[in-house]
Amino acid sequence: MSVLHPHKPLRRGPTALGFLPARLKAKAFDAEMPPLGRIGDLEVRVASSKAEVKAAQALRYRIFYQEGRARPSALQRMARLDRDPFDRICDHLIVLDRSLPGTRTQQVVGTYRLLRQERLPAGRSFYTAQEFEIDSLVARHPGKRFLELGRSCVLKDYRGKRTVELLWQGIWSYVLRHRIDVLFGCASLSGVDPQALDMPLSFLRTNAAAPEAWQVRAVPARYVAMGSGPCQDPRRALAALPPLLKGYLRLGGYIGDGAVVDAQFGTTDVLVVLPVERISARYVTHYGEDAGRFAA
Repeated sequence: MSVLHPHKPLRRGPTALGFLPARLKAKAFDAEMPPLGRIGDLEVRVASSKAEVKAAQALRYRIFYQEGRARPSALQRMARLDRDPFDRICDHLIVLDRSLPGTRTQQVVGTYRLLRQERLPAGRSFYTAQEFEIDSLVARHPGKRFLELGRSCVLKDYRGKRTVELLWQGIWSYVLRHRIDVLFGCASLSGVDPQALDMPLSFLRTNAAAPEAWQVRAVPARYVAMGSGPCQDPRRALAALPPLLKGYLRLGGYIGDGAVVDAQFGTTDVLVVLPVERISARYVTHYGEDAGRFAA
């Protein structure tokens, strides 16, 4: 499942050290929190225990490392978990198939990691700041509440429209509950050759570039130009984009300035910024009734 996410493990070395301390006070869990949405046997909720977070981390490991191209560290390989210090301060959306036998931890089929700005330790940056100058955007909008979305994945058998809709319903309920103003995160295109990705990158730059108020650049040392000129075949370029990225563009999302190549993970990343006020009215209407019911 292609996703809007900073999905890769936290980098080692000095680049990572400025983002979070090694030890953080973990967020509190609310075992009584109700689900955020339901479609048939599928249910989306915020993980309400360490065991449920661990189940989400195990799912991420399976998809990112066993099915995908990511290379685990020795510790990750031993634990068979995808985890980093950010997990301790994030909320974790989990999608459950309630028709499966066992406990909720055995029913997790999808997950999405959510980091609210207020949960960051003083002076620390979002995960996305490793690739994009997100701190400058936050500083330009001091009255806004920001939410970083990342590490999204869904089991292969559940990667259909229904699960994507349920994830969005959960996110929208979360946005309402916490009065979020701006959503953002990275979207990964498969491949590390910007020339081979010239068409989709050109399409994004031409059709979805953020205005000045919402513009974010890739960090200078990793900046890659987004395409070499006008997109010659917009329809084909749109078809080549990951499904969830196309969904966020339909919602009203903007694309930042510049891409970032990550050779280790075989991807080229772009930044998506979605002010809540930009979300198309028809999507609010479509999801609003259910989301509002679960948001109180």
